[in-house]
Amino acid sequence: MAVTIVVGTQWGDEGKGKITDLLARDMDMVVRYQGGNNAGHTVVIEDKVFKLHLIPSGIFYKNVLCVIGNGVVVDPAVLLEEIETLRSKGYSVDNLKISSQAHIIFPYHRDLDAAQEKVHEAGRIGTTCRGIGPCYVDKFNRRGIRMCDFFNEKVFREKLEWNLKEKSTILNYLYGTKIEYNIEDIINEYFGYFHAVRKMVVEESTTLINDAIAKNMKILMEGAQGTMLDVDHGTYPYVTSSNPVAGGACIGAGFGPQEVDEVLGVVKAYVTRVGGGPFPTEIKGGTGDILREKGGEYGATTGRPRRCGWFDGVVMRHASKINGLTQLAITKLDVLDSFEKISICTAYESAGKTIKDFPTDISRLESCKPVYEEVPGWREDITKITDYSQLPINAKKYIEKLAELAEAKISLVSVGAERGQIIKL
Repeated sequence: MAVTIVVGTQWGDEGKGKITDLLARDMDMVVRYQGGNNAGHTVVIEDKVFKLHLIPSGIFYKNVLCVIGNGVVVDPAVLLEEIETLRSKGYSVDNLKISSQAHIIFPYHRDLDAAQEKVHEAGRIGTTCRGIGPCYVDKFNRRGIRMCDFFNEKVFREKLEWNLKEKSTILNYLYGTKIEYNIEDIINEYFGYFHAVRKMVVEESTTLINDAIAKNMKILMEGAQGTMLDVDHGTYPYVTSSNPVAGGACIGAGFGPQEVDEVLGVVKAYVTRVGGGPFPTEIKGGTGDILREKGGEYGATTGRPRRCGWFDGVVMRHASKINGLTQLAITKLDVLDSFEKISICTAYESAGKTIKDFPTDISRLESCKPVYEEVPGWREDITKITDYSQLPINAKKYIEKLAELAEAKISLVSVGAERGQIIKL
């Protein structure tokens, strides 16, 4: 078996882009298996910062085949912008393939997203308004338009006509907008996008991936967001519209679970989240602001400031169980360098009881209070350290505590934003 899945173990923004970039150099294929351009992976190469939203993080290596899988929803305008940005900086992007089964985001998806987010009764959840949720709704409602539909303009037109009629009715009569769509303009615009990426579209991406597995090639599965934003296992309804968890890789790329060799959980040394929803260990002001500024905690996609808090062991146990973690990659440990004391949440207090299992009922979760264990910090600059043995003793104790909560071995520790600032165990 040669498949490794990289998953976020918190509310996303754990630093998966850097970890995927590191692992990709030894891979034959990297597959993005879910999400859309509502997520961003940041990769720092020397003095250049790359923010990838749809393209897999392995794109920087010419020998690595990168695949946007069937489980991804694609905004073609964003994809083309990303491609052109990479090309302008010297990357050919000739190693990129796109599944013909991937669903397409249209203007009405973005309009619906924005309209729903404005109406309190519809349930504001703090989406990016990129149209990802409505696109997934169409997918599961069997109304979606996929990349393969571009190959048959008659079918494409029929599907688009129905969607424009349906979405215009909803937007104008339910949400009170005054939006009019011109089908010819949309067809011309979107076929322009398609012709620009046509050579990259793979009719049978699942065959491509399974053939690689059969040849025992090294394959990395890359998700977006994190476990706590999973539509089934996260803090519903304050979640994304797909399955970032390890099981989602099998569906979003099209292979069997028996092929999985390793599940690497990426975990930030503290916790952040963007948007609404409960966040038990959140620190408002003071220390939370220090974490945000030292960690550069602003969304790669939206620029929104992230909410920050102490490490949550209850979330960690939940993520470990849901994903079947075999390894851990700890990121942004250096952000904690200046703290004299560091808190770790080991349990919650709920209705007078101490609980260690993550509550699935959001109303119960909102009433939970974190139970903290305070540990000493290390008060040293660790950004130049390249060997685990050189880490301060308190830093090693902190890492070992996180691994104990996750019940998984540590394989990587990131001590800075750049490619080389990482310790391999």
